[in-house]
Amino acid sequence: MPGSRYDSRVLEFRTPLRGRLEQFELDSAQLRGNPLGDPHRRAIHVYLPPEYDRKPDRRFPVFVDLVGFMGSGPAHVGWKAFEESVPERLERLVRRKAMGPVIAVFPDCWTRFGGNQYIDSPAVGNYAKHLVKEVLPQVDARYRTLADPAKRAVFGKSSGGYGALIQGMKYARHWGAIACHSGDLYFDFCYRNDIPRVLTALAAFGGDPQKFLKDFYARRKPDGDTHTLMFLAMAAFYDPDPKAPLGFRLPMDPRTGEIDEKRWARWRRHDPIELAKRAGVQKQLRCLRGIYFDCGTRDQYHLHYGARILHNRLREAKITHHYEEFDDDHSSIAYRLDVSLPWLYEKIIPRGKSS
Repeated sequence: MPGSRYDSRVLEFRTPLRGRLEQFELDSAQLRGNPLGDPHRRAIHVYLPPEYDRKPDRRFPVFVDLVGFMGSGPAHVGWKAFEESVPERLERLVRRKAMGPVIAVFPDCWTRFGGNQYIDSPAVGNYAKHLVKEVLPQVDARYRTLADPAKRAVFGKSSGGYGALIQGMKYARHWGAIACHSGDLYFDFCYRNDIPRVLTALAAFGGDPQKFLKDFYARRKPDGDTHTLMFLAMAAFYDPDPKAPLGFRLPMDPRTGEIDEKRWARWRRHDPIELAKRAGVQKQLRCLRGIYFDCGTRDQYHLHYGARILHNRLREAKITHHYEEFDDDHSSIAYRLDVSLPWLYEKIIPRGKSS
């Protein structure tokens, strides 16, 4: 807007979406009968760029967005105040020639625990297999994708960033490149510090997580206990036990707070900084065309320390990757996608080659 005192970018991302959004329902065999009773029928949202309809013979790379805790795929395609949706951001980046057009996929992996770590757990469900065995094949079957794993990228922030890392560490044959923003790393810092706060919240229920959950689900307003819910979710993902009342164990005594180091070790085996030491994981990461991760230097969950450790581990293993730090915390950092999305595109569709 000529003469405006405001940044034109703020006005630009309120323009109508030029591509289109679709969704299809996936009846998931992997999620059917999950222990939480969460739906096994899931709506998968898909963004198709304007070029999809204009060029009916063209095929496109696929980007999969894994959202953070307390979110799900549909949250990233809707309108937001003073912020772009992911499809809006993709279109702006393509208009500015920072990257080429992609098909973007937004899986719905919401659970009763408030989110997902995108791994398989007998206490939650097989969400890693759901992604690679169900979502990806369905997208390839329904849309004009470049049905080649090397032409796919997965990205996410926080728990979604963790999920992207795990996909690269354990399921690399399905992907060309991965990007992790402020992902869950170094569990001794990002989760263990929450234990006193969780114990205090559980004390009102006699230290019983089952009573806490019953009360939480009955509330009209969750208040500030979402962090307690998140901690219980992590226990369900990282230390499932079918013999336990809720199907998982806590890593501490609910009365004294004493850490059970054997149980805590079960959490740590899922920590990317520990996984990165394994030869099999390193082999998988080397298969990728690109590994990107970043973190703010003031992250509230201290994730920048874990990111630095992972950076060192990968460097020591001579695994090519791109790591950045930026001056911010954990919140409202979607602007970092302006860096990672073009970077991912360049890795799977090298400059000078069209999709």
